[in-house]
This record gives sequence, C-alpha cells and structure tokens, in this order.
Amino acid sequence: MVWFIWPTDPQRVSAKSIAQRLVQIKQPAHLVWNPVSGQIVQSLPPTRAANGLPGDLNRQGRVCVQIRVLGSVEEPFTESKLDGLDDILAWLDSWEVPRHWPAGPPLPYPHSLAAQRSRRLWARGGHFGNSQVPGTSEGDPGPIDVHRIVGGPAPNLDVPRPRGDRADHADRADREARDMPEGCAAEKSINGPTGVVI
Repeated sequence: MVWFIWPTDPQRVSAKSIAQRLVQIKQPAHLVWNPVSGQIVQSLPPTRAANGLPGDLNRQGRVCVQIRVLGSVEEPFTESKLDGLDDILAWLDSWEVPRHWPAGPPLPYPHSLAAQRSRRLWARGGHFGNSQVPGTSEGDPGPIDVHRIVGGPAPNLDVPRPRGDRADHADRADREARDMPEGCAAEKSINGPTGVVI
C-alpha cells in the first residue's frame, strides 16, 4: 500500500478530475482521494497493477494498492480533516492490507528525496510513502502523521505471509467485484480509458 501526493489545492480541485487526468496519462492509481471534501474515486480494482511505481514493484504476488492524495509535500495532508479515511481503511482492511508502517514516518520534503528505501521493510507489507519504496526517486508524501492513518503502533510482521491456496484466489476474485464500501462519496469508480464515473 503506497501513499502518493498529487500536487494540487484540494480546496479547488476534485478527486474525479485528477483521476480522469491520471487515466489520460496512463498513470491511474487505485484510488484518488480528496481528504478535505472526502471525495474518493476508484480507477482500478486492487488486483490490477497501477503504474505509479517503477519495475515490478506493483506485481510481487500481493495487493499493492496505490492512493493519490490531493495535497502538497510541504503541508501534510494528515493535518486536514481526513474526510473519507475511515472508508478507505475499511476497504483496505477487506483486502488484508496490514495497518502498520514498517519504514516509520516519511521524511519531510526535500530530505525524503534521499530517504532509505529498504527492500527488507518493503517485504513486510503494510503502508509506505512513495519516498520509502525501493527503486523510487520521488519525495512524496512528505512528513505525514502515520498514526492518523494506521492508528497507534501496531506489531511488526517479521516474515511476509505465505501465498494462499486456490480458495484464497477465488475469494480475491469475489472481492474484486465489490465496489467501494457503503458511505463513500458518490464518485465511486472510474472504469476504462474513457474516465466514465459510475
């Protein structure tokens, strides 16, 4: 699970317009979120790789959800209202994304450009800032308060979970068909290259 920033003013720009732009430039994220308005737009199912990370980081045998948050690396989005965060976390929980941040809080920008990007920590799964992912060179999301996202300190996982059996894969296929949970903003998903909101 990787948190990215789309540099814009969330008071003036909608998640829907950014999601459409990301589809146009062939860089769709799984979710685009405006933490001020609470608008959440889903562009891809979690079982499909997004294009925000280099190489095969999107395709390492587990769900790697990518969320673009409207905001700034200088002003942490966790200092805003975080409308819609509970809906996002419930959705991530349904995909068994662990609520922990193995690499610790992301560094402030521009220090985050030189942040350590550990493959060992990446292998644990959980939540990461784009600046903490091995192979990336970006500095977002900046100095966010990770505890506002994942809660208090959670136990670290020392070993990645083994892959499930075929029943697990069938269960994931069923979950892929689900939409965003009840209570999310009206803009729930964008499917295909046309950017049509459903």
